[in-house]
Amino acid sequence: MELRQLKYFIKAAELQNFTNAAEALFITQSTLSQQIKQLEDELGLPLFNRIAKRVRLTEAGGTFLPYAMKTVKDAEDGRDLLRDQMGLKTGTLTIGVTYGLTELLARAIADFSTQYPEIKLTVNFGTTQELLLEMELGKLDMMLSFYEQKGNMVITDRLFSSRLSLIVKSSDPIVKRQSVSLKELITLPLILPSGGYSIRNYLDKILHDQNLVPKPAMEVNDIHTLLQLVHYGRWVTVLMSSTVVNHPKLKAVRLAGSGMIRQATITWPKDAYRKRAASLLAESLKKHAASYDDDSHK
Repeated sequence: MELRQLKYFIKAAELQNFTNAAEALFITQSTLSQQIKQLEDELGLPLFNRIAKRVRLTEAGGTFLPYAMKTVKDAEDGRDLLRDQMGLKTGTLTIGVTYGLTELLARAIADFSTQYPEIKLTVNFGTTQELLLEMELGKLDMMLSFYEQKGNMVITDRLFSSRLSLIVKSSDPIVKRQSVSLKELITLPLILPSGGYSIRNYLDKILHDQNLVPKPAMEVNDIHTLLQLVHYGRWVTVLMSSTVVNHPKLKAVRLAGSGMIRQATITWPKDAYRKRAASLLAESLKKHAASYDDDSHK
């Protein structure tokens, strides 16, 4: 079997459509179909059930997929290792990031790209769970989030501490307060991130432990839109304090209580080769991270 056949198989499994997969790979559908058929003939089992215009993995295809992905990832890691050893300044780097760390990433990338302009960067935004899935599939070199759990698949490096905070417009009288209690929080005109966000799950657990139930007027699955609504409307929200660092129109007011501090981290795939470019970007991130540390703003 050939590496390109495995890549074609992986893309077809991802999109569940040969036409779309061929377009994404910049090849003809006939080429894709032919190469996958040759792969199936070599394996002696069908990898897809072909139903009308859609395709679905067979049991054999589902079993084979993680091995195909690992083979392709190992080959790409080997290529990147050789590039690093040869001192090449070209290559690619794919970074996943949650919204609260976008400004930090932008500042670090600005420095990094000045030094290494030939390295192509791709930034993927998403929730923590979405990005963890992408990392599991070998699509990310690193992830910036507030993910702290240890596991068999990933490892984490600390960047800075940030506090779960009430986010209000800068003209709101509440900004003069040192803190807001959780009991008071649930009485405010609250809008919150949707349940897919780790910060929402984290907040819900804290409130549940205090026998408190939030009644948000709105749930939003986009953090930028959430901040815009706070800025232009009468609502308040709850996010990490780092989300509004250097945001002139919004302020973070501390929530009183224990368990409000979370760690911003870089998450790495545990067993994959760590590109030199990724390590250099991590150094830039850590250099800028100090100005976001909630402990430094006490």
